[in-house]
Amino acid sequence: MNYLLAFIFCGLVCAISQYVLEKSKLTPGHINTGLVIVGCILSGFGIYDRLIEKFHAGASVPIINFGHLLVTGAQEGYETYGFVGLFKGIFTNAGAGISFAIVCAFIISLIFKVRH
Repeated sequence: MNYLLAFIFCGLVCAISQYVLEKSKLTPGHINTGLVIVGCILSGFGIYDRLIEKFHAGASVPIINFGHLLVTGAQEGYETYGFVGLFKGIFTNAGAGISFAIVCAFIISLIFKVRH
């Protein structure tokens, strides 16, 4: 049942994103940014934690989860370190994902050549 719920949530996020992409003049970058912002908003209101409890990996894999990580990191950092913790907490929670993306982008840039 967990696999089915995860598939349904991820599929729904992807289907909505694809629909918006096809029916509007937004670029994939706009869609990704919008999904991160939606994740931030849902996390700020405490809704995203309930989605993770219900859909497990289905809610923790999409780009929406990155927004959730940013907000929860900022909240935890603020509680621990005060105002400076807002920024420190963001990088603590999302640091692994950001580092992995940078390393992968570097490796891909070494393998492939840019086309004009």
